[in-house]
Formats: sequence, C-alpha cells, structure tokens
Amino acid sequence: MFPLSHMLKSFVRKGTLKVIDAEGKTHVFGGREPGPDVTMRLTDPTLYRTLFTNPELAAGEAYMDGRMSFEGSTLRDFLTLFSINRLSLGSYPLQKVLKRVSIGLRRFQQANPIGKAQKNVAHHYDIGNEFYRLFLDRGMQYSCAYFASDDDTLEEAQHNKLRLIASKLGLKPGQKVLDIGSGWGDMVLYLARIADIQAVGVTLSKEQCRLANEKAKALGLADRVRFELRDYRDLSERFDRIVSVGMFEHVGVHHYNEFFAKVNDLLTDDGVMLLHSIGHMSPPGTASPWLRKYIFPGAYSPALSEVFTSVEQNSLWVTDLEFLRLHYAKTLAHWERRFQANRAKVAAMYDERFCRMWEFYLISAEMMFRTGSQLVFHMQLAKKRDAMPIQRDYITDTQRALIALERERGIVPA
Repeated sequence: MFPLSHMLKSFVRKGTLKVIDAEGKTHVFGGREPGPDVTMRLTDPTLYRTLFTNPELAAGEAYMDGRMSFEGSTLRDFLTLFSINRLSLGSYPLQKVLKRVSIGLRRFQQANPIGKAQKNVAHHYDIGNEFYRLFLDRGMQYSCAYFASDDDTLEEAQHNKLRLIASKLGLKPGQKVLDIGSGWGDMVLYLARIADIQAVGVTLSKEQCRLANEKAKALGLADRVRFELRDYRDLSERFDRIVSVGMFEHVGVHHYNEFFAKVNDLLTDDGVMLLHSIGHMSPPGTASPWLRKYIFPGAYSPALSEVFTSVEQNSLWVTDLEFLRLHYAKTLAHWERRFQANRAKVAAMYDERFCRMWEFYLISAEMMFRTGSQLVFHMQLAKKRDAMPIQRDYITDTQRALIALERERGIVPA
C-alpha cells in the first residue's frame, strides 16, 4: 500500500485510522492525541495511488462509487478524522507542492465570465426544486441560518437570518432594493413584507427564478417585487440598498474587482450593501477539488484579506463586519438529518451514487465549519462613512422592532 501508507503515518495525528486494503490486510495509523476511531475498507488497489496524489478528490469519488466503505464507523467519523488532521496532511511534502500548483491555476479554476457563470450555477441549482424541498427549510433558503437559540428549528433560524440582515440595511419607504443571487426569493420577499420598497432579485438559475416569481405572486407582492434570470453585471439602474446572500462564493477571486466595481456603480451615493458570504480564517488557498468538480464548479470561499483588497481598490467603506462562526455547521447538520430522512426519495429521483455524493458534500461541508477554517461573514458596505449609524446598537434595536412588526403583520417563519 506504499506510498499511501507513508502519507497516512504523517497524516493521522489525532484519532486512529484502520485501513483494510484490497487484499484484506489491516494497516493501523494512530495519532498521539485522542480522536475518532475509524475503520475504512478499500476494495480497489488503484486507490493507493490516487489517494496519495489527490486525497480529497479520490476519497470523495471512492465513497461515491462504493470502493471505499466503513466498518464499525461512519462516513461522519471519517470526515471528522480527516478534518481535524487536515493541517498535517497539508504539511506533507507532496501535498505542499500540489497546493502551490493548484494556487497557480486558480484563475482557470474560478473563471466565471458572463455565460459560463450561468452554466456553473445550472450545474448545481437547476437539478430540480423538488429535490431541494426534501432537506431545506420550507422557504428553501440555501445559505447559513442564524441560531438565536440551540433550540431553534431550521425554519426559525432561517427567519432569524432574514431579520438580522434586514436590520443592517436601514430600509426606508420608497427605496429601491437589489438582491444579487436571489435564490428562491425569501430574502427579498421578507424585505418587501416589512418595508414599503420596490425590489428586484437576479439569479442565474431558471428553476429558482420561476419559483421565486410564483412566491411573489402568491404573497400579493408581484407589483413591488420581481425576479429576473439575469447576470448582475448586465444591470445598469441604481439602487438604494443591495443585498447578496450566498452568491459571492461563486464570483471567483479574479472577478472580485469586477464585482465590487459593479456594486459601487449600482449603489446610489448614500446607498448601502450587505454581503453575506462564506469565507475562511486561513491564508488564501483553493477550493476542494472534489467540491469544485462535483458540487460547485468555479466556486471559492475567500480569505478576508482577499475581499478587503478588492473593497479598498473600489472606494467602498466597510461600515460593519460580523462573523457567524458555528451557525453554518448547525445549519448543515439540520440539512443532513433531513436529507437522510428523505434518502429513499432522493434515490428514487436520482440514484445511489447521487445520494452518496450529497452525503459526502453535506457532512464534509459541516466539518469545514465545525473543525476546519470556514466561517460566514456579514460585510456592510457603503460609499459614505456615515451612511449608517455610527453606534452598532441600531442592529439589535431594529431586530426587536421587526419582531414586533412581524407579530402585527402575521409574518411567521415559512
């Protein structure tokens, strides 16, 4: 099993990994620190090479294909073990070289020009609304929720997120609002229900656009809210407020200047933007090769240093910054439980390989937020330093006022 065995000796520093190879021989790799005890069976000897040269991609593919399985332990146990030992894997000489090469190719990996961006979005979001209904909240929000309490349901936590973002926008009657990457519409529909605004949501997903417009019509908001199948870069009108939730991860580092320059162009002089995005607390890197190939082509979650550089170059003030650290781990755990509860339905819609792919995605993503370097940030941007109050108390005060308004208007979690 060499050279894979050599790398695994260096890799497993916390917990224990027992590998049963294709010939039935057991190899034990134990760390000096406590952690999960995982037994993994490999049925294909070619995995010795592919796991050595590209462990993240090869492990995901092997699990999808059934060439990797677990005995007396689970995929969650393995991905936890992998996540807590990630730094030691990255320090292995071959992996350090491959990471440098991958960083050098980022421009090609994250290319999202107009046209290709829509193809990348369609790969993930246009696989069917009915599939997403099986594990998302009833409003179908596909981004980090906000858990005011550990006892919050997924629906309550997603509603909390809408309220939190609204409290940072400082909405006023008659304002024009843009939602970049509007998904299935709940963000901008919530804003239209709590404020007298005109709103536009743009998405590159045909499935999302269709359903979002149906929801606007059902709520009686079609006269004030519309959703368009359109790239934000094609817009020319100006807006008082811009919000973007879970879209920035699809922009790509080499498009950041283009993104923030367009935001600057679209905002009125006293306009405000709230950007909700995944990021990470480690230096700039690359997206997981497995995630990039099977789940989110062209996607990347940035280091904050990469975001600030482009913001500074495009004359925007960062007027507020907040980090949601474990909230996405909790969100993903809810999604994974709902996915497993509906696994038979997913298998009937697609196939077993698809189910295993999504299991690998949901659990590995949770681990990135629970034990890895991923986080979610809220970045409030403006052209003017005093576009929003200079004391932060207004955010909490506005949330309390919105709770009272929601009760008055009968607005409850979807």
